[in-house]
Amino acid sequence: MKYKELIRAAEQAKKNSFSPYSKLRVGAAVLTKSGKLFTGCNIESSSYSLTICAERTAIFKAVSEGYREFIAISIVSDLKEYIPPCGACRQVLFDLAGDIDVILLNGKKEIKISKLSSYLPMPFNNSFLKNK
Repeated sequence: MKYKELIRAAEQAKKNSFSPYSKLRVGAAVLTKSGKLFTGCNIESSSYSLTICAERTAIFKAVSEGYREFIAISIVSDLKEYIPPCGACRQVLFDLAGDIDVILLNGKKEIKISKLSSYLPMPFNNSFLKNK
């Protein structure tokens, strides 16, 4: 799958955003190594801490269906600038997907591709959880 298709899937997912509080619609699409695509959108709650981002929605859907190997995630919003994953999403993505490609689309339809590690340079990982 080409990354432009992944971006289109994220744009479609953005249409399902439930964002009555922030008014910021976000869509994401994650690509598995087997070529399967999972999408997600942000879903807000009046209790803000219960809100879930598009990136976590997509990756949780994939993992809940048994997928564990990923290639990339695309993230789109209504903003003019690129919108990177938030800190919580960076950690979850790193835990579940590793150092995958992150594809961002800005309001000018420009694409930026970078590795997840560039957004999370010193990730907490399972090596810290092992008894030594």
